[in-house]
Parts: sequence; C-alpha cells; structure tokens
Amino acid sequence: MAATPFAFFRGAVPVMAADLASQPTTRLHVQMCGDAHVRNLGAFAAPDGHLVFDINDFDESMPGPWEWDLKRLATSLVLAGREAGQRPRIAESAVKALVRSYRESLACFSTMPPVEVMRHEIRRYQRATPAQSVLQKAERTSPLHALLKLTVSAPRGLRRFRHRPPLLTPVSRSAARRVLASLASYRSSISHDRQFFFDAYRPVDVAFKVVGTGSVGVRDYVVLCLGEGWTDPLFLQVKEEPPSSYAPLLPKLPPPRHEGRRVAVAQHRMQTISDPFLGWTSIEGRDFLVRQLADHKASVEPPEMRGGALPAYAEVSGELLAKAHARTGDAAALSGYCGRNDRLDEVIAQFAVAYADQTEADHAVFLKAIRAGRLRARRGL
Repeated sequence: MAATPFAFFRGAVPVMAADLASQPTTRLHVQMCGDAHVRNLGAFAAPDGHLVFDINDFDESMPGPWEWDLKRLATSLVLAGREAGQRPRIAESAVKALVRSYRESLACFSTMPPVEVMRHEIRRYQRATPAQSVLQKAERTSPLHALLKLTVSAPRGLRRFRHRPPLLTPVSRSAARRVLASLASYRSSISHDRQFFFDAYRPVDVAFKVVGTGSVGVRDYVVLCLGEGWTDPLFLQVKEEPPSSYAPLLPKLPPPRHEGRRVAVAQHRMQTISDPFLGWTSIEGRDFLVRQLADHKASVEPPEMRGGALPAYAEVSGELLAKAHARTGDAAALSGYCGRNDRLDEVIAQFAVAYADQTEADHAVFLKAIRAGRLRARRGL
C-alpha cells in the first residue's frame, strides 16, 4: 500500500466504504463488486477454454448502491492515469467515457429480455485495446506456465512448491492436513458434474501464498493437484474470506451464513461465465473461498494506460460494470436514473478527481506514519 497512491487505494476499501456511506445514496441496489477498480477487471478461461474479459474480484461484494461501484471504478481510472503519467485532461475524459459507456449500456440492457442479459458476453474488447493486451497476457498464463513458475521437481517424478519467502512458503504437515481435509467440504459446494472432474485430480502439495494488496494478512493457501501426470496440473487457491468492509455500513442486510459462499454467489451473479471450480469451505471455524489459482488469469497494469489506452479501457469497463449491475438489479430503473445526457458523466468525473486528490493526501499521511514508526510496514512484498 505504501508503494503508490493507487496501491494505497487498492488496499483501503474500508476507508472509501466509510466515506461513501456518509453520503446520500440513490437507494437503487445491485450486487456491488465492492472493490471495482481497473486491476480488478481481467481475463480468465471459460469452461470451454475461450478467454473471457470481465470483473474478477468479489472479496468485498455485497448488495448495495450501484453508484458506489461506479465512483470507485472512476477514481481508480484517475489514479491509474496519474501513475501512468497521463495529463489530467485525459484522465478526466476517461472517467466521462466510463460513465457514458455505463449509461448507454444500461439503456440497451433495459430493453433486453432477462434471459438475454443472463447470456450476454461482451466481446468488443477483441479489437486492439488494453483489454486485448490483457487477453494476450492471459494466453501465456496457463496452468503449465504456473507449474514451472511455482514448483520444482521432487522425488518420484512429483512437483513441490518453491520456497520463496515471504510470498510463497511451505506449510507444516498439520496445516497441510487441515487444508486437504477441507477439500471434502469444498467438493460438496460445486455442482455434481464438476465433482466428477475434480475427482480426477489428487492433491500432492500445499503452500502459503501472499496475494493481492487488500488481501495481505489473510490465510491464503495454494494446493497443487495432478491429473494425468505433472503435465496435467490443477492449482486451487483456498483463500480466507473476512466479512466485507461494507457489512457494518449496510446494517439492514442479514449477515451471510458463510463468507466464502457470499463471494462465490456474488461472482456467479455478476459474471456471465465463472470459474467451473468456484466453491467454498471452512478450516478451524474460518470461512474460505476456493477457486482455480491460475487458469489463464491476467489484468492490466497502470503503466499500460498511456496515450489513448485509458479512455479505451474506460469504455469497456463501463460496459462490463453495467452488465454486472443489469444482471443483479433493475436495469430500467438504473437507466432512468442515469439519464440520456452527460450530466452524470460530469458529476462522477468531478467526484473521481476530488477523491483521487484525497487518496493522494491520505497516502502521504500513511507514508509519514510509517517513517515516524507509528505504523509497522513489511517491505519487499
């Protein structure tokens, strides 16, 4: 979080959630991503093997006001643009492109039958855009690529996770047994047809892995499973899921029965196509999400947002967010609120610039606290 204002922003969801909750809302609710920012849109493999570009992080997801997602995504565009060295005018125009795309897409979704909205997959990113570059990166991020990157050869032709502290470290035998035992409960959370394919793999190793920015500090395990030998790997991520940062700010909602289930259900609701091995489990009373670790996953980096890339990426992002909200809310009501003119574009752009300024100020205070020793920071992550 100390690296840049954008990195701070990624890890400071509770701060922005509290700020958003202090303001009036439209009272039109959808399934929020909760942590909508440019790096939480990315590519992953569909069950049939083709690459999908969509929202891909739901740790903070809750039912809530649609505009909270839009404001957070808009602010991230400004911060990513600043990190990439973009002129303020370009970043502001990118936010306006985001909101315009969101409005116009909602207008389209509001006229579709629900079953068409359910099936709709956005493919306009397939031309030369930053989203296309993400897809190209994802093509290289295959399970075999992950196998070579994360593991080393072991006796009897097996593979074992590398020792790369603090990012990737072995776990004790007792911890490994607990993780592997939890896979029985996980198996029951996926559909029967997926269970058949899951049973074709056997777990051979477990490690602890540091992931993300906002997720640093939670228990996160990776499990290497092998099917037809070491050339057929399946990597599972068993990731602890604390309550959403929005939970105390939306007190009328009943608490979820299981935080891992909350995240998995949100992902299924918001994505057109989801990870076929997405499920949940529990370990020692803690809730965990289970998913594939590396199945052609990739996302955009701020340095890639130079030139006209930022507005182009913003346009696709607006359509993706509109699709997710149309799947989980009243698209006609949302479209009616957003309107057909550019008034909302201007207002959200003003908010995004102001909140990006506030984030930079908060980041400066954060760094000052680290230098003064009031906050302990782990470096080298």
